Amino acid sequence: MRTYRYFLLLFWVGQPYPTLSTSLAKRTSGLPAKKRALELSGNSKNELNRSKRSWMWNQFFLLEEYTGSDYQYVGKLHSDQDRGDGSLKYILSGDGAGDLFIINENTGDIQATKRLDREEKPVYILRAQAVNRKTGRPVEPESEFIIKIHDINDNEPIFTKEVYTATVPEMSDVGTFVVQVTATDADDPTYGNSAKVVYSILQGQPYFSVESETGIIKTALLNMDRENREQYQVVIQAKDMGGQMGGLSGTTTVNITLTDVNDNPPRFPQSTYQFKTPESSPLGTPIGRIKASDADVGENAEIEYSITEGEGLDMFDVITDQDTQEGIITVKKLLDFEKKKVYTLKVEASNPHVEPRFLYLGPFKDSATVRIMVDDVDEPPVFSKLAYILQIREDAHINTTIGSVTAQDPDAARNPVRYSVDRHTDMDRIFNIDSGNGSIFTSKLLDRETLLWHNITVIATEINNPKQSSRVPLYIKVLDVNDNAPEFAEFYETFVCEKAKADQLIQTLHAIDKDDPYSGHQFSFSLAPEVASGSNFTIQDNKDNTAGIFTRKNGYNRQEMSTYLLPVVISDNDYPVQSSTGTVTVRVCACDLHGNMQSCHAEALIHPTGLSTGALVAILLCIVILLGTVVLFAALRRQRKKEPLIISKEDIRDNIVSYNDEGGGEEDTQAFDIGTLRNPEAIEDNKLRRDIVPEALFLPRRTPTARDNTDVRDFINQRLKENDTDPTAPPYDSLATYAYEGTGSVAGSLSSLESATADGDQDYDYLRDWGPRFQKLADMYGGVDSDKDS
Repeated sequence: MRTYRYFLLLFWVGQPYPTLSTSLAKRTSGLPAKKRALELSGNSKNELNRSKRSWMWNQFFLLEEYTGSDYQYVGKLHSDQDRGDGSLKYILSGDGAGDLFIINENTGDIQATKRLDREEKPVYILRAQAVNRKTGRPVEPESEFIIKIHDINDNEPIFTKEVYTATVPEMSDVGTFVVQVTATDADDPTYGNSAKVVYSILQGQPYFSVESETGIIKTALLNMDRENREQYQVVIQAKDMGGQMGGLSGTTTVNITLTDVNDNPPRFPQSTYQFKTPESSPLGTPIGRIKASDADVGENAEIEYSITEGEGLDMFDVITDQDTQEGIITVKKLLDFEKKKVYTLKVEASNPHVEPRFLYLGPFKDSATVRIMVDDVDEPPVFSKLAYILQIREDAHINTTIGSVTAQDPDAARNPVRYSVDRHTDMDRIFNIDSGNGSIFTSKLLDRETLLWHNITVIATEINNPKQSSRVPLYIKVLDVNDNAPEFAEFYETFVCEKAKADQLIQTLHAIDKDDPYSGHQFSFSLAPEVASGSNFTIQDNKDNTAGIFTRKNGYNRQEMSTYLLPVVISDNDYPVQSSTGTVTVRVCACDLHGNMQSCHAEALIHPTGLSTGALVAILLCIVILLGTVVLFAALRRQRKKEPLIISKEDIRDNIVSYNDEGGGEEDTQAFDIGTLRNPEAIEDNKLRRDIVPEALFLPRRTPTARDNTDVRDFINQRLKENDTDPTAPPYDSLATYAYEGTGSVAGSLSSLESATADGDQDYDYLRDWGPRFQKLADMYGGVDSDKDS
């Protein structure tokens, strides 16, 4: 018979309280009020096996946030095999076993050692088992049970943002959406009202409201004006427990800004503006600024200015400064003080961006009157035309009047004007002008063929104020006069074949004329009267400004006449008639059967056996090269003949040539010839180059030695005179060395050698009479004499 074992698990569970508003200490204190026991047993094998496969426990709840001093009691584990003798031991495993949950291994009591927080872990899964204390073998299979943490309201609602920022247009209707705030509660939303949040507004009424369930903030006041107040701070509260007393709450701040709409029209701060401007103001010159104020901001404050009416509607313009929103009045047309001194304008300021729903507030524009006064300035003279065009015949005489220009002072003073021609535009001074009346006349003869148009500038200057001047261009066209005769368009040189037939065309003539007649050129051609009757050729005028030369007879003989010169008269059809005579050269040449030239007398033109132009050029080039070679050779020989004395790279014109010639001593009076001293000015008329050897050199003329009693100055003057008149003196500068000592002095020779060879003793006392410079010598030699005498 099989023995069945019974396992009894007892849980001591605290009785649930009727409300969750009871304080936490009250709910978790005291002993449990009930015992709940679950006994599993069976009389059959099937029942036992079924209980082992699916030993299911109900969920048990444990209050969170226990604040008692003792461990929180969870329940009791008991087996029917437990006899109370201590042979069994209870073991607990699973979530938090041994740490968070402990079991008395003898009694099976389970306790929680720490405060539990549902928000950290809401469910714990544990496993219980009874084992033999001695053998360690389980006496019951392992069983699993679940402990759920029972939630209490211990978390306040928290908003997703600490501070919200929102905007809403000003003048919005009531109920306009602003922003939605959201708060979350960490408590269990499935148990009670701990997580049920309700929103309310603490600050910001009566301007805004909030929906209690959704947290949507809306406008609550009509016509909120940004210009009165722009910023609002709203405080929203979120409270759990459905907003009931005792619920936890949290708050957030919402900063709401009213955005601008165009609900304010522009307004001028004054109705009339007044400005001044000189009449000389260029186009586009700003005169003044006006500004209309607009309480709006951004594009709603943009203003456009326009001139709607007034006397200066076409004289002035107004533009908008986009940075300052000011209206800038500018000059549109040139002003004239003498014509109008004051202008009155009406300027309008309007908003380009207008919202139709605010049109009931009135027109979004304003207008002001602008008065502009024109100041008089001293203006330069004004010509009657912007440019003048005059004409004159090219055969006009000097001082012929062409026309005149007119300028006057536009000011009320009407200062007199003086005229002049800008000579930078008339460098040749072909034209001149009367400074008083502006008449233009010629000062030189004209030639249309040289220059057709003359472009000059005339200056008009106020006499009283020369700084005020103006200029005008003057275009003078030179009209053509038939003063040039027609002439050949090119030089004509042709040939006629010896076997030419009569009336055969040998050349067509063309003519040109520098003149330009109004009806066009009409030239006529004819032979000169002196040769017309006996000529061997005829001229046929083609009446199209061309003519042809025709043969008059059959056959020509180049032996009899190799060249014919035909004088052709060319006349024009203008007045006065101009004509010129041109000569056409006709050579008689031998031709082939086709009339192609083969050879002519004394010259081969385009003949294979003759010399071509290229060959003649080559021959001339060879002759030129040969002549150049001869000239170069001659120049080199002449240069070689005149070798320079100084061939060093550092060639300096004046050099000193040293001669290492040793003289014969004091007794040699003929070693040096001082007669080479010369005066360079005496040979100025016969100067030669100093850097080349002269072609012919004469031996220097030996001069007699000077007398012993001749003074040095007389000696030098004598040598200078001799060299000035000496034709054999060299033509270049030279250095003459004079070794002439002179006739001696009263002191005699001071040489010790000469003193030693003297016949008798000398007296040196005279040295004392020569002054302090010779005192030393006097002491030396005077002392010796004294000693000798003693």
